[in-house]
Amino acid sequence: MNSLPAWTLVPAGPEDLEAVVELKALVMRADLERLGRWCPERSRERVRKSFSTRHTSLLLVEGAFAGCVTVRPDDRGGRHLELFYLAPHLQGRGLGGAVLRHLLAEADAAREPVHLVVLRGSAARRLYERHGFAVVHEDPVDVTMLREPAPTAAPPPSPRAVSSRSAPSPGRSTRSARPPRSGTPASCGA
Repeated sequence: MNSLPAWTLVPAGPEDLEAVVELKALVMRADLERLGRWCPERSRERVRKSFSTRHTSLLLVEGAFAGCVTVRPDDRGGRHLELFYLAPHLQGRGLGGAVLRHLLAEADAAREPVHLVVLRGSAARRLYERHGFAVVHEDPVDVTMLREPAPTAAPPPSPRAVSSRSAPSPGRSTRSARPPRSGTPASCGA
């Protein structure tokens, strides 16, 4: 496997919402169409509902917007991972797994389970299963998964090459640098 590019997670701001909406449409549309569930308005509304400047992070690769993830408290206890999207040109190279390992190490250190929902038939399900998620419920559209904390929690790995310099915003060429956030993501149902 090729070495991973430098990446970091930074807090999302209100100005990042549209970039996240567009990324979701780009990476999820084919799966949603396959399931007969693609509706641009519903997709946009679901992102707006889940997007939170408190819980959503942008994934920057070598300073450029490359993805996003939301990790929020789950009503059942633990954390809920959603809006975990990675730009298509970066998929299949181990980057999503590296980000997921980082997030899971943080949950393990806090001794918290992680919940998520993935679309039925999505390739992302294999990623989650490789990282210890188990299916707890399936319906014709969604697969609900859960990962219990690892028995022995190690400190979370640091994102590679965390930078404090200004990073390009998804919607603008530059923006003021925000401090990196460690501990923030999966995919939503539609």
